[in-house]
Amino acid sequence: MSKMGVFVGTAGGTSMKIVEALVKAFNIDEEDIFNMEDDFDEIDDLLAYDVLFLGSSTWGQGDTHFSWVDALLDIDTGDVDFAGKTVAFFGAGDSHKHSENFCSALGKLYQSFTSAGARAIGFIPKQLYQYDFSLAEVEEQWCGCGIDEINEAEKTSERIGAWLSSLKQALS
Repeated sequence: MSKMGVFVGTAGGTSMKIVEALVKAFNIDEEDIFNMEDDFDEIDDLLAYDVLFLGSSTWGQGDTHFSWVDALLDIDTGDVDFAGKTVAFFGAGDSHKHSENFCSALGKLYQSFTSAGARAIGFIPKQLYQYDFSLAEVEEQWCGCGIDEINEAEKTSERIGAWLSSLKQALS
Protein backbone atom coordinates (compact mmCIF):
# COMPACT_ATOMS: atom_id res chain seq x y z
CA MET A 1 0.00 0.00 0.00
CA SER A 2 1.16 3.53 -0.73
CA LYS A 3 2.48 5.64 2.11
CA MET A 4 0.08 8.54 2.69
CA GLY A 5 0.80 11.88 4.32
CA VAL A 6 -1.36 14.91 5.10
CA PHE A 7 0.14 18.41 5.02
CA VAL A 8 -2.11 21.31 6.00
CA GLY A 9 -1.73 25.04 6.54
CA THR A 10 -4.62 26.29 8.62
CA ALA A 11 -5.28 29.23 10.91
CA GLY A 12 -8.79 28.74 12.25
CA GLY A 13 -8.85 24.97 11.95
CA THR A 14 -11.68 24.71 9.41
CA SER A 15 -9.55 22.60 7.07
CA MET A 16 -9.12 20.10 9.90
CA LYS A 17 -12.67 18.87 9.22
CA ILE A 18 -11.34 17.52 5.96
CA VAL A 19 -8.26 16.07 7.66
CA GLU A 20 -10.54 14.18 10.07
CA ALA A 21 -12.46 12.73 7.12
CA LEU A 22 -9.19 11.70 5.42
CA VAL A 23 -7.93 9.99 8.57
CA LYS A 24 -11.13 8.01 8.87
CA ALA A 25 -11.40 7.12 5.17
CA PHE A 26 -7.76 6.06 4.70
CA ASN A 27 -6.73 5.06 8.24
CA ILE A 28 -3.91 7.63 8.33
CA ASP A 29 -1.70 7.64 11.44
CA GLU A 30 -1.30 10.81 13.48
CA GLU A 31 2.45 10.79 12.80
CA ASP A 32 1.67 11.20 9.09
CA ILE A 33 -0.27 14.46 9.62
CA PHE A 34 1.79 17.64 9.35
CA ASN A 35 0.60 21.06 10.40
CA MET A 36 2.74 23.14 8.04
CA GLU A 37 3.29 25.82 10.67
CA ASP A 38 4.35 23.53 13.51
CA ASP A 39 5.50 20.20 12.08
CA PHE A 40 6.96 20.81 8.62
CA ASP A 41 10.75 21.05 8.47
CA GLU A 42 11.88 20.50 4.89
CA ILE A 43 10.86 19.31 1.44
CA ASP A 44 12.10 15.83 2.32
CA ASP A 45 9.08 15.58 4.65
CA LEU A 46 6.86 15.73 1.55
CA LEU A 47 9.08 13.47 -0.54
CA ALA A 48 8.83 10.69 2.05
CA TYR A 49 5.24 9.94 0.92
CA ASP A 50 3.79 8.35 -2.20
CA VAL A 51 0.36 9.99 -1.78
CA LEU A 52 0.13 13.55 -0.47
CA PHE A 53 -3.07 15.17 0.76
CA LEU A 54 -2.27 18.90 0.67
CA GLY A 55 -4.45 21.50 2.35
CA SER A 56 -4.56 25.23 2.85
CA SER A 57 -6.98 27.90 3.78
CA THR A 58 -7.13 30.76 1.26
CA TRP A 59 -5.90 34.21 2.23
CA GLY A 60 -5.81 37.68 0.70
CA GLN A 61 -6.06 37.59 -3.07
CA GLY A 62 -6.19 33.79 -3.27
CA ASP A 63 -2.94 33.01 -1.48
CA THR A 64 -2.09 29.87 0.42
CA HIS A 65 -1.69 29.94 4.20
CA PHE A 66 1.65 31.61 5.03
CA SER A 67 3.10 28.32 6.29
CA TRP A 68 3.24 27.06 2.68
CA VAL A 69 5.38 29.96 1.38
CA ASP A 70 8.86 28.45 1.86
CA ALA A 71 7.87 24.98 0.61
CA LEU A 72 6.20 26.39 -2.51
CA LEU A 73 9.20 28.64 -3.18
CA ASP A 74 11.47 25.58 -3.10
CA ILE A 75 9.12 23.63 -5.37
CA ASP A 76 8.55 26.50 -7.81
CA THR A 77 12.28 27.11 -8.32
CA GLY A 78 12.41 23.76 -10.07
CA ASP A 79 14.78 22.09 -7.64
CA VAL A 80 12.25 19.47 -6.48
CA ASP A 81 10.92 16.53 -8.49
CA PHE A 82 7.54 15.08 -7.53
CA ALA A 83 7.39 12.62 -10.45
CA GLY A 84 5.82 9.39 -9.21
CA LYS A 85 3.95 11.18 -6.42
CA THR A 86 0.16 11.40 -6.28
CA VAL A 87 -1.37 14.56 -4.81
CA ALA A 88 -4.84 15.69 -3.78
CA PHE A 89 -5.86 19.14 -2.56
CA PHE A 90 -8.27 20.53 0.03
CA GLY A 91 -8.94 23.70 1.96
CA ALA A 92 -11.31 26.35 3.18
CA GLY A 93 -12.50 29.70 1.94
CA ASP A 94 -15.34 32.23 2.01
CA SER A 95 -17.54 32.03 -1.08
CA HIS A 96 -19.39 35.28 -0.35
CA LYS A 97 -16.83 37.73 0.98
CA HIS A 98 -14.07 36.38 -1.28
CA SER A 99 -16.05 35.04 -4.23
CA GLU A 100 -13.46 36.45 -6.65
CA ASN A 101 -10.78 34.09 -5.25
CA PHE A 102 -12.79 31.38 -3.53
CA CYS A 103 -10.43 28.59 -2.37
CA SER A 104 -7.81 29.67 -4.90
CA ALA A 105 -5.09 28.30 -2.61
CA LEU A 106 -6.02 24.83 -3.90
CA GLY A 107 -5.27 25.98 -7.45
CA LYS A 108 -1.92 27.42 -6.40
CA LEU A 109 -0.95 24.14 -4.72
CA TYR A 110 -2.15 22.27 -7.82
CA GLN A 111 -0.02 24.43 -10.11
CA SER A 112 3.13 24.07 -8.02
CA PHE A 113 2.95 20.33 -7.44
CA THR A 114 1.82 19.30 -10.93
CA SER A 115 4.46 21.54 -12.52
CA ALA A 116 6.98 19.60 -10.41
CA GLY A 117 5.74 16.30 -11.88
CA ALA A 118 3.08 15.13 -9.42
CA ARG A 119 -0.11 13.42 -10.61
CA ALA A 120 -3.24 15.14 -9.26
CA ILE A 121 -6.36 13.23 -8.22
CA GLY A 122 -9.54 14.16 -6.38
CA PHE A 123 -11.33 16.28 -8.96
CA ILE A 124 -14.99 17.02 -8.21
CA PRO A 125 -17.77 18.79 -10.12
CA LYS A 126 -17.57 22.57 -10.10
CA GLN A 127 -21.37 22.58 -9.89
CA LEU A 128 -21.02 21.88 -6.15
CA TYR A 129 -19.84 25.49 -5.80
CA GLN A 130 -21.05 29.06 -6.40
CA TYR A 131 -18.34 31.69 -6.83
CA ASP A 132 -17.16 34.33 -9.27
CA PHE A 133 -13.64 32.99 -9.84
CA SER A 134 -11.29 30.38 -8.41
CA LEU A 135 -7.88 29.04 -9.34
CA ALA A 136 -9.19 25.74 -7.96
CA GLU A 137 -11.21 25.38 -11.17
CA VAL A 138 -9.11 23.34 -13.56
CA GLU A 139 -10.50 22.10 -16.87
CA GLU A 140 -14.14 22.65 -15.84
CA GLN A 141 -13.72 20.81 -12.51
CA TRP A 142 -12.48 21.61 -9.04
CA CYS A 143 -8.97 20.29 -8.44
CA GLY A 144 -9.87 19.31 -4.87
CA CYS A 145 -12.25 19.79 -1.98
CA GLY A 146 -13.00 23.31 -0.83
CA ILE A 147 -15.35 24.06 2.02
CA ASP A 148 -17.00 27.23 3.29
CA GLU A 149 -18.07 26.83 6.91
CA ILE A 150 -19.06 30.51 7.13
CA ASN A 151 -21.75 30.60 4.44
CA GLU A 152 -22.29 27.05 3.19
CA ALA A 153 -21.72 24.68 6.11
CA GLU A 154 -24.70 22.61 4.96
CA LYS A 155 -22.74 21.67 1.81
CA THR A 156 -19.60 20.49 3.61
CA SER A 157 -20.61 16.82 3.96
CA GLU A 158 -21.62 16.57 0.30
CA ARG A 159 -18.39 18.18 -0.88
CA ILE A 160 -16.17 16.02 1.33
CA GLY A 161 -18.14 12.90 0.34
CA ALA A 162 -17.76 13.61 -3.39
CA TRP A 163 -14.04 14.24 -2.92
CA LEU A 164 -13.43 11.09 -0.89
CA SER A 165 -15.30 9.02 -3.50
CA SER A 166 -13.12 10.50 -6.23
CA LEU A 167 -9.97 9.77 -4.18
CA LYS A 168 -10.95 6.17 -3.44
CA GLN A 169 -11.69 5.52 -7.09
CA ALA A 170 -8.37 7.02 -8.20
CA LEU A 171 -6.38 5.14 -5.57
CA SER A 172 -7.99 1.73 -6.11
